[in-house]
Amino acid sequence: MQSIFGSPKNLRGFLGLLLVNKKVKMVNVDQAVIARLKMQGSSFEILVDCNNALALKEGGNIDMHDVLAAARVFSDAKKGLEASSTAIRQIFGTDDVGEVARQIIRKGEIQLTQEYRESLRESKRKQIISIIHRNGVDPKTHLPHPPQRIENAFEEAKFHVDEFMPVQGQVQEALKKLRQILPIKFEVKELAIKLPPEYAPKCYAIVKSFGTILREEWQANGNWVAVVEMPGGMESDFYDRLNKICHGNVESKVLKIK
Repeated sequence: MQSIFGSPKNLRGFLGLLLVNKKVKMVNVDQAVIARLKMQGSSFEILVDCNNALALKEGGNIDMHDVLAAARVFSDAKKGLEASSTAIRQIFGTDDVGEVARQIIRKGEIQLTQEYRESLRESKRKQIISIIHRNGVDPKTHLPHPPQRIENAFEEAKFHVDEFMPVQGQVQEALKKLRQILPIKFEVKELAIKLPPEYAPKCYAIVKSFGTILREEWQANGNWVAVVEMPGGMESDFYDRLNKICHGNVESKVLKIK
């Protein structure tokens, strides 16, 4: 008697569909958005959790069970029209829903509300400004630009933040625009510091959070000396944090600027 599932391959596909449907109950279909990819004149759409789909698109390792709201590939998700299985295999080289969905998300576009797009752009804009502030300095003075100055330059340069592109991938393009307005470059500094014994234990975690400790030693008199490498734009904030604890009893020197 022939199995109602047909071949073992179809059986695995059916069981996989059941498992996906069972696990994606936490992804609310009513709150899902559409991810779409158009290839060779055909449209392929899936219903996804917005945040997890975006994380996957940016390179995150996200389980597809936490991404898909339905284990189906549509030609028109709003009308509930499923894509041809033949077309899916021809375009994607597989009929595995998880793999097809992964390709749609990474190569296609995710339909977001305008409000969500604006919120995402604003979040990434702040991250880009923060990265530039931490790493960037005025090449003449080797001092960091205040965040507000960078933000003002952002507005003047009219830099467009892409809500889908990873933040790190947009930093260099932002710098090209900003350099037309602000003298700025990324630097890495090696700093030598000396802290008195009564303050050194309290400051150790702070020093480590700002950069990489290249060398360190405890001197005979109890002083702690270290060479620290950190982004150039963080130098001023670094001294401020140490001085609050050490009450100005910090010795420091810039050894190298890269």
